[in-house]
Parts: sequence; structure tokens; C-alpha cells
Amino acid sequence: MCSGATNPVTSLATESSVPSNEASVRTDDPTMAVNPLSNPKGVKLVCELCRSPAYTQCPGCKVTYYCDVKHQQADWLSIHEKICQLLIPLRTPVPFFNSAEERQHCVGQLVQRKKHLIEITMKEAQKFLYEGRHGAVIPAAAHSLSLVIDVYGLTSLELVPVYLVLAEANIGLGQLTLAEEYLSQAYWTVLKTSDCTSTVRSKLHRNLGLLYSAKGEFEESLRHLSNDVYFASFESGPDSIYTSGGYFHMANIFFRQNKMDIADSLYTEVTDIWHRHLKRLVDLQVKASLRSGPVWFDDPDQESLDENQEAEALQILSAIWDIREQASKKDSSKMVKVLHALTMLYFLTMDLQKAQEAGKKLLEATQQLPPEDTSEDISALITLIDLKMK
Repeated sequence: MCSGATNPVTSLATESSVPSNEASVRTDDPTMAVNPLSNPKGVKLVCELCRSPAYTQCPGCKVTYYCDVKHQQADWLSIHEKICQLLIPLRTPVPFFNSAEERQHCVGQLVQRKKHLIEITMKEAQKFLYEGRHGAVIPAAAHSLSLVIDVYGLTSLELVPVYLVLAEANIGLGQLTLAEEYLSQAYWTVLKTSDCTSTVRSKLHRNLGLLYSAKGEFEESLRHLSNDVYFASFESGPDSIYTSGGYFHMANIFFRQNKMDIADSLYTEVTDIWHRHLKRLVDLQVKASLRSGPVWFDDPDQESLDENQEAEALQILSAIWDIREQASKKDSSKMVKVLHALTMLYFLTMDLQKAQEAGKKLLEATQQLPPEDTSEDISALITLIDLKMK
């Protein structure tokens, strides 16, 4: 890794890393109207995404600028629609204050607003990442990076999660050089910080593992993914869902190397981890339903998966199911386990239509097992899904 990486602020978006249009922009949306600018003398307006000279203004907030409609559309589809009005107080000149106390209060409010926007933009970027919409990640993460630098500074540890999201998105886009630059920034920030958590170190090594895997350097990738598992285990335990991602990516590498026994063992471990976790959540939901009646899904105190965990679980379990289903020699018990986990996941996320569809496949798969190997939990889950569908 080279310590002299490109300045992340000036390399957030390139023609290849920002999609021209991942989805159709609503033509009836007034905020997407083109508003050509004539820059005031002495004022340099720059594009929100690439920092090039800007010639287009967002008519909604009137404080955001773009070099062309392509970048305006990319930003809108990714994040700007959600934060358009929230940007106005951050980019409006601060009024004159009669006292230092008033000014300090205003500055404090601005910092809180910026932290709130950091949460929104990072949440959206991570959601796009798990959905595989790598192009949509870039604008949301770009906003987050700019805000984190503004609030915490250029050398803060808070920058690392944003660097990692940007790196993973660029790996997905095939922009490996840019991904390596972000990982270089993250790596040196972690090295210079003594109080970095095991969770952050785990995520850093996972992204490094993904980078080297994309480059075809499998041994180096496995080394970093082993470090990912080590730090995740240290923080959450070896059987945690937070550790399972490292196992999953290692399994993918062994699968690509045609080392099927090792890959199969790791896929089984990942499935078991998620199956145990999801079953525990289903059991908690069922107990809650017996106590509180039909509103049990809305209990704010009930433990559940967050959006990123839902997306990660769906990504991992769907991939393992595809591998199990396409195998030349199918193992019925392993297929039932991953189908059961997927059915529970759909049930917990209230996607009851998909839960019912997965449940039907699950019942068919259980017919291939000896009667003594068929779990009563499966029958109970199918019954619950059918009841909820009525």
C-alpha cells in the first residue's frame, strides 16, 4: 500500500465510478429541472460529486451544484432526494450574532445537524452496498466523507468506515486502483490511532481481503480475511453473525480455487451461524406474540435485525442456497438448513409472500429427509406464516 494516496475529497467520483442512470429519474420532479448557472464574479462553484466547475444548480435547495445533469441525476437517485432540504441550513451563511453565546449555540446546532446527516448518508450508502448497487453508493458516501472531514478533521478515526464503504463500492465497480487508495487512507489512519476497535480492524481486513480477491491474489486475500475473522471473533465471538461474513468470503475464495471440501465446510458454518441467530429471533417473536397479541411485530423493545443485517443475511444465504441448488451432488440436510434460514429471514422481515414461497420449497426439501430428521420448528414456522397471510 502506498501512503501517498490520492486525496479522497478530489477523487470521490469519476466518469467510470458514477453511473449515468441506475434508474429512471422522475421527469415530473421539479428538483430535477436543469438550472444553468452564471457564476458570480470571484465565486467558484464546484460539482457536488467530482469538484469540477459547476454549471447546474439544484432548484430544490439552491445550495448544491453540479458540473452536468449526469452527476445531478446520480446524486438525486442516490441520496440528494432524501437530504435536499436538510442541506439548506448547513450551507446558508451564518447570521450576525449579538453575543458569543448565541454564536456558540448556533455552531453547536450546525454540528448536530451535520452528525445527523452523516448517519443518514452512511445508512443509505451501506444499504446500497448490501443491495449490490455499487454506483449508487458513491454519491451518498461522498456526502458522508465531506461531512465527517468537516466535523472531525482529516485524520480522525471516524473517516475509516466511510473509506471502507467507498472502497468496497469501487471494488464492486471494478475500480480497483481507486479502491486501493481509499483502503490506503483507512490503513494509515488505523495505524496512527491507538484506540482503534477490533470491529474497525475487522472491517478493514475484510475490505483488504475483498480487494486482493478481486485482483486474483488469493493467498493475500485469505491472510486478510483470517485477520478479519480474528478481530471479529475477539469482539463478538467466533459464532457471531459479525464473524460469519469473513468465513463466507473465505469460502468464496476456496470455491473459486475449486477446493470444494474447504468451501463446503465454511458455507456450512456460515449457514449454521445464521440459522441459530434467526431461530433465536423467531423464538423471541413467538413468545412476544403470546404475550402481546397481534401487534408483536411492532414492539420497539423486541430484539430484531437492523436493515444492514437483513441485507447481509439475504445476500449470504441466497448465495449459499444457489450454490447448494446447483451442486452436482445435492445434500438434502444442508439444503433444508439454508432454506429454513431463508424462510425465517423473510418471516422476520415481514416479507410474508417470499416467506410462504420459501416455506413451500422447504416443505418439499424435507420430504427428502428421514422422518426423524424433520424438525418440528419447520412445521410451526410454516403454520405461523400461513396464519399471518390470512
